[in-house]
Amino acid sequence: MEALKTAMASIAADMETTLDRLIPTGDGREQRVFDAMRYASLAGGKRLRPFLAVATADLFDVDRAHSLRAGAAVEFVHCYSLVHDDLPAMDDDELRRGRPTCHIQFDEATAILAGDGLLTLAFEVLASTETHPDPQVRSELIAALAAGAGATGMVGGQMFDLEAEKHGDQFDLNDVIRLQEMKTGRLIGFGCKAGPILAQAGEKERAALDAYAAELGLAFQIADDILDAEGSEEEVGKKVGKDADAGKVTFVSLLGLEEAKKRAVNLTLQSAGHLDLFGAKADLLRDVARFVVERRA
Repeated sequence: MEALKTAMASIAADMETTLDRLIPTGDGREQRVFDAMRYASLAGGKRLRPFLAVATADLFDVDRAHSLRAGAAVEFVHCYSLVHDDLPAMDDDELRRGRPTCHIQFDEATAILAGDGLLTLAFEVLASTETHPDPQVRSELIAALAAGAGATGMVGGQMFDLEAEKHGDQFDLNDVIRLQEMKTGRLIGFGCKAGPILAQAGEKERAALDAYAAELGLAFQIADDILDAEGSEEEVGKKVGKDADAGKVTFVSLLGLEEAKKRAVNLTLQSAGHLDLFGAKADLLRDVARFVVERRA
């Protein structure tokens, strides 16, 4: 896992530089929204989704200048989603990554605009020739991110999640799996699609990475549910125990803590199995599968 830690730290540092360069700057009346976009995006974090974009692109020897931009796009979407999720109308959180949430640091209206700015910036980045010279590749990246982020992906999953808070007694395990595949899994899935899209890879390689991403995303969310149940605020960087307090249906509430842990481990083993055709070149991606269930934040 040391190789993974080193690689994640290196890519996270490169990603921080890329994000900083891509977010607009200025000293006009609009500067406040730029500041809020920076606050929401440059707060550290695991950078898992952009790491996946870069690591899957590395399987095909794609230029890092291209994969870092694709990674930045999905990270902008992820950060926008966190800003909006934290709002009083959604999860009503006051802490994110150990700091005040964007609407607490600024105000609700500015946080909404910052999220909107990050979302649209993601597609501006993908549309640029700096991301890839081939317009077909750029179009495919845009379509994949839109599908992952939109009403049939993350946004639909968030709606599903709000329904789960109101009508949790009507939700079974299959409902929770579908919810999390949409809310969490689709953006993780884009991270694993970006590499083969940039490489214009074949269907066999794309299918293998899609299957890997599907099980990785589910394992990631189960680990999140476990952290909410047994983690501390200091470890996680935000308030914990909210799911149980809200009576929210989760993998832990349906399976129990120990069974949820077993399910997460099994999913990581299954996800790693889809990488066999890439050989040792995919070792970092195999390690990521272990990382998502062993992390404490």
